[in-house]
Amino acid sequence: MIYLDQAATSFPKPREVVQAVAQALNRAGSSGRGGHELSLAASRLIFQARLTAAEFFRCSDPSRIAFTANATESLNLALFGLLEPGDHVITTAQEHNSVLRPLFLLQRQGVDLTILPADGRGVVDLAALRRALRPATKAVVFTHGSNLTGNLMDLDVVLHFCRQHGLVSIVDAAQTAGWYPYNLAEQSIDILCFTGHKSLYGPQGVGGIYVRSGLHLRPLKVGGSGIQTFSREHPQEMPEALEAGTLNTPGIAGLQAGLDYVQNQGLKNIVKLEADLTRRFYQQVTEIPGVVVYGDFQVWERLPIVALNIKGVEASIVSRLLAERGICTRSGGHCAPLLHQALGTGEQGAVRFSMSHLNSRAELDAAVEALQNIAQEYGGKGHG
Repeated sequence: MIYLDQAATSFPKPREVVQAVAQALNRAGSSGRGGHELSLAASRLIFQARLTAAEFFRCSDPSRIAFTANATESLNLALFGLLEPGDHVITTAQEHNSVLRPLFLLQRQGVDLTILPADGRGVVDLAALRRALRPATKAVVFTHGSNLTGNLMDLDVVLHFCRQHGLVSIVDAAQTAGWYPYNLAEQSIDILCFTGHKSLYGPQGVGGIYVRSGLHLRPLKVGGSGIQTFSREHPQEMPEALEAGTLNTPGIAGLQAGLDYVQNQGLKNIVKLEADLTRRFYQQVTEIPGVVVYGDFQVWERLPIVALNIKGVEASIVSRLLAERGICTRSGGHCAPLLHQALGTGEQGAVRFSMSHLNSRAELDAAVEALQNIAQEYGGKGHG
């Protein structure tokens, strides 16, 4: 099997991650729910994982990082916890449904929404930020890296704009956490939302949210916290304010192991290897007759993603034919409907090849050969 669906979830997981999850299942209870050894072991594990996450993202206060189920929950916490009827928020056509659907729901509840368009390469013109600004603008929410095209948003430009106009910056780092070297102690990021199962190499079902000091979010859920039991109000202090209920201790253990794995491998090493693989793959597939590639490849600072189609063949059929050859990709809409509209792929969707340093040149060469064979056999025949 050749796994080229790393943007959905990384695979295979590092051995250290698997071991950490298993050990937590065998040795840890519920954090903050008792004074016995199993409960204390869970508390120590979560505390250490929080310290590790803070060090990884260079956050000076570990309590500002709360653990969640994934980036989707983190983004919901940020958007529903911050925005109110009458507020105005700016986002982009590059966004994942984890941003768009909460915003569309908030729009129906009275929040004003502006979506910056993307061009045919999936690039958002950030000069439009200034034109979108209003007196009621409260926040800008944006994905740092597109899960469909691999295009990066210019983080510095958006953060400078937010800082200049007193807006809350909400960064969707689902694809970039573990790939980009965030420095929360120096960057003016107000809220960072991340997941553990992609470029952090942790298990599914765990992620996190960073909220800068002085910014308060209304919790999505309230309940057990292990502290202040006799209060009718949920604790307002971070991180308990956003961590109601029993935490996913095995998942958090796996996340910590994933963070350690990335640190040990070195971000620069990972990015270089993945850039080399992506460039090699891109250069080969663009030589295949009938293949159309999407995204901005004039800039090589980008995620290791190549989305494409074969003219005349439905994306789902291409992905199925690849799967029959043992090559795992993703086809369809990729939860990015507005970006597909900008790319002109609203009906066909796209086949996404997403790699990591876990892949080899030989695997990518085999994928290119398979794609070439499919294009020769099916391209231009109107299949699907």
